[in-house]
Amino acid sequence: MMFEKTLMTLAAAAAIAAAAAVSVVSAAFALYAVLVPLVSPAGAAAIVAAVAALIVAIAGMIAARKVENRRAASHQAPPPAGFDLTGKIVEIVRERPIMSIGLGLAAGIFALKNPSLTATVAKAFLDPKPPER
Repeated sequence: MMFEKTLMTLAAAAAIAAAAAVSVVSAAFALYAVLVPLVSPAGAAAIVAAVAALIVAIAGMIAARKVENRRAASHQAPPPAGFDLTGKIVEIVRERPIMSIGLGLAAGIFALKNPSLTATVAKAFLDPKPPER
């Protein structure tokens, strides 16, 4: 059941990404069609490319600013007193993003190949702890 929810979430994300890609391409074609009567076809293509580059640059600056703000906020927080597994994992992901992606893909492939083991591990982490006596 949990595996089905994960697959449905991935399918929904893929559908949203495809819809976004189609809308971006459609907007580029529409802009090109509007510009062709005003300038030559090569000029219209250059303007469309410049607009796309401008949008990517603005999005990159916004993302960089968000990352910068998060780093500034994380440096102000005091380090945890004990060993924090979640904090250590987040730190590794920030320091080595390519390695983290590879490990995530490997874990996903392993989970697909061994669903019973994956279910057992997930149950161990998600089951509530028994009450203390």
